[in-house]
Amino acid sequence: MNIRAVILGLAFAVMWSSAFTSARVIVAHAPPLASLSARFFLSGVLGVAIAMMLGQTLRLTRGQWRATIIFGICQNALYLGLNFVAMQWVEASLASIIASTMPLMVAFAGWVLFRDRLPWIGVAGLVLGVVGVALIMGARLEAGVDRTGLLLCILGAAALTVATLSVRGASSGGNVMMVVGLQMFVGAGCLAVVSALTETITVDWTWQLVVAFLYTTLVPGLAATWVWFTLVSEIGAVKAATFHFLNPFFGVAIAAALLGEKLGALDVVGVVVIAAGILMVQLSKQKAVG
Repeated sequence: MNIRAVILGLAFAVMWSSAFTSARVIVAHAPPLASLSARFFLSGVLGVAIAMMLGQTLRLTRGQWRATIIFGICQNALYLGLNFVAMQWVEASLASIIASTMPLMVAFAGWVLFRDRLPWIGVAGLVLGVVGVALIMGARLEAGVDRTGLLLCILGAAALTVATLSVRGASSGGNVMMVVGLQMFVGAGCLAVVSALTETITVDWTWQLVVAFLYTTLVPGLAATWVWFTLVSEIGAVKAATFHFLNPFFGVAIAAALLGEKLGALDVVGVVVIAAGILMVQLSKQKAVG
């Protein structure tokens, strides 16, 4: 793995993890689904415009179109939509920890459903991940965490797992920025329909909302997605996913620094255990590929 890939991976981890904190700010001032739909629409416009300036076109392969639609629905509409709704009731740190277990879900799905070979270190990593989640969930349930919000976060992580399995088709064949922009439009359209049916649009216009919205649109929304697709195309999905082990740390640290969210001892231990489990799973998959 070269220096460029390392820098891309670290940048992705920071940007991806920061999305939970900015989302927490947004849902405190505006309807979650309408805000997210507007964010995706703006990101889509910018993404397609940048792609056209780079000379990219709408001539995507069949695999790219399929992956773009799946990714747009599963990551943008389902994963982020469920998380935005959930963060009306749960803290950004908890949402980021649950979402960071996605590599464990991907590995488990491959092992159980697709009979992928998983060395003993990978199995041990899955077990560690479960232990880490159990530690955090047990502490949060005792503290009275909102169970509906918790369930939405878990369902969102499952949707993110499906989205991740579709990335390989989206990152091959070039036109990466065009794919990024188009999958934003898919998410915007889905969420706009649901928002129109379920939400009353009331916005508390504050500078915090404007800053959080612009940041979420440009950084986690547009830049992080492009970085992820680029990273996968350069080093492959297995090696790229290794950087997810940093997400629990960054997610918790950013929420604590900017929102003042407090963590208990079991939360800290759980984050470390989950990160170790993710790293073990990804390293085992790299060895299997090698």
